[in-house]
Formats: sequence, structure tokens, C-alpha cells
Amino acid sequence: MTHHPDLLVGIDGGGTSCRAALIIGGARFEARGGPANAMRFDEAIRSITDALARLAQVAGVDAGQMAAARIHAGLAGVMTPADAARVAAALPCRHVTVTDDQPTTVAGALGAETGAVAAIGTGSFVGRQTDTGIRVLGGWGLPIGDQASGARLGRRLLEETMLAIDGLRPHTGLTLEVLRDHADSPAEIVYFSAAATATDLAALAPRVVAAAGAGDATAAALMAEGAAYIAACLSVLGHQPGEPLCLLGGVGPGYARWLDPRIAADLRAARGTALDGALALAARQGEGTA
Repeated sequence: MTHHPDLLVGIDGGGTSCRAALIIGGARFEARGGPANAMRFDEAIRSITDALARLAQVAGVDAGQMAAARIHAGLAGVMTPADAARVAAALPCRHVTVTDDQPTTVAGALGAETGAVAAIGTGSFVGRQTDTGIRVLGGWGLPIGDQASGARLGRRLLEETMLAIDGLRPHTGLTLEVLRDHADSPAEIVYFSAAATATDLAALAPRVVAAAGAGDATAAALMAEGAAYIAACLSVLGHQPGEPLCLLGGVGPGYARWLDPRIAADLRAARGTALDGALALAARQGEGTA
């Protein structure tokens, strides 16, 4: 086997699975592993190690080459530098950097460009990449964060429904629909909300997006609220007119029509995925930007 000193490996890990990609001699190879959320540390390390072994096999590289590769892992559940260091130390490789999956998402979407990403799915975060690195806002989860997210839209819809029931807001078609879904019983809405997970709440988000597009006042107000949060994050991050902005996730593209037209003018399709971003961050090792 030939030695390739510039062998790059990227890892994108989450609660369901992890994906790993390797670039060697201009060719790209990929492999999959099991769940790799860093909060379930032992399971994550097993899954990543298995994925790396599969990757080495399909790419035809030996253990020594893999140990010398430049590797970046973007994993859900990495909350602190100590978490990242613990993961890096547990992997059988010498040149490993670890972050959560937010920087890899940003780097994958933007490539090498300066720009911003609003990743809005069940949860949310907004990030900006420049030549000095990546900065991210949000991503704190419910109940204290994830503004504009699918889960937050769902929770806000339930709140607005209860305010309408109390006569503090006018009912709209969407709030009446929510009430009908719960047997016209406010108590049933309370029971549902008390037990609802972020995923349960996010299941309501497509209805909000669709109803807003159809002119429902409650839904439109919620989308405008989320768009204002995205705009505020972009302002804090220093987003400049003309820089690309990518709306990602199951809910993200739904905000396009609710953004200020000056911001919407910067919308672009993502260049790549979080796995592509992990490879990009592996390549940046030693450059001082990550």
C-alpha cells in the first residue's frame, strides 16, 4: 500500500448513525456506523471506531495510514472543550479535532466562502464563517432556546391557541384546528403539551408554515417572529450584504418569504453537507481556522 501523507477523514455523528468519509489520492470513500452522540460516550466511540475500520477497508488503507490521517469529527452532544478532548483522546488516531455538529454544518454549506447558515429543524442555530473561523449562536434546546425552530413553532402555536381560548387573541383557522385536534378540550391541549417532546412539538411546524403561506394571521405572526430572530442573529454575527446565506433543515427554507427582502436577496443553496464540512475542517487543521 502507498503512503498518503495528506489523507483526510471527516465524521458526521448523531443520535441515529454516523457517516465517515475519506479522501485519498483524489478519490473519496464513505462508510457508515451506528449512533454517535457524544452524550452516550461509549456507544459513540464504538460506532466511530467501527466506521473508521470500514472506511479503511473500502479505501484500501492500513492502520498506520489511518492513525496518521487528519481527522475532524462533528458530533451531536459535544458541549464543551473537555467533551471534545475526551472524544479525540479515545480515537486511535494522532491528528483529531472534534466539535459539535454545528461548525461542520456551516463549513459544509458554505465551502470556503464567508457567509452564514440558519439551520432550522426540530432545533435551531445560526452561524457565520469568515477567514478567521466559525461562530455559532443558539442551539441551546428547549425550553430555553431553539428560537424559530420547529419545536418552538409548535410550542408557540399551542400558546397562541390557549390565549385565543382565553379571549386574549382572536381565533384563526389554525388555532381552531388545533382545538379540534384535541376534542375541543383545553385540558387535552394541556395534557399533550405536558408530555410533548421537542419532536412532538416540531411535528406541528409544517402546519404553521403552510397556514402562514395561506394567510392565517396566527401562523404568519409566528413565522415573522422566527424570521426576526434569524435577522437578529445575523446582525450580531456581522453578516454583510452580498454574503451567501443558506437556510437549512426541515423548517429553514420556509422562512425565506418572511425574511427582510434585503436579507432574502443573499439566499443561496448549500454547497454541501455536514460530512463535507467535516472533511473541510480536517483539511484546515494547522491553518488556525476551525
